[in-house]
Amino acid sequence: MTRRLAREIAMKTLFACDLGNDEPDKMIIQLCKETQVSPSANTFGSHLVQGVLTHQLFLDDLIKKYAHEWDLARMASVDRNILRMALFEMIFLKEIPVAVTINEALEIAKIYSTEAAPRFINGILGKVIQDLPKLKESCDHGCF
Repeated sequence: MTRRLAREIAMKTLFACDLGNDEPDKMIIQLCKETQVSPSANTFGSHLVQGVLTHQLFLDDLIKKYAHEWDLARMASVDRNILRMALFEMIFLKEIPVAVTINEALEIAKIYSTEAAPRFINGILGKVIQDLPKLKESCDHGCF
């Protein structure tokens, strides 16, 4: 449950940054204090936020590629940030099984987004899986 909470905090931080241009470092510290997460959850959540922000242009390009007929700017901010986090994990955090990443993304979508969001997110991540080995390999050689 520790990583789930860290993912939720990371998603909330990214959401706040997306909508209000909040400072991610201050936001994640505040959210971690409020939820009293463990130091390891704080570290993991911070790593997700920094990873997504570092690779955001690349991740957004992937979302645009796989979310046919969906404009990224019109996509719900919660869904967009759940996708960014999941894609970051799938491509860059090789120690986390892809199935775990997808399941966590869907569970977070069930809590924080609309009823249709899990299906939408699962559809996009399912398409990405087909190209995942190629994406990981390209990122090993500098995808950004």
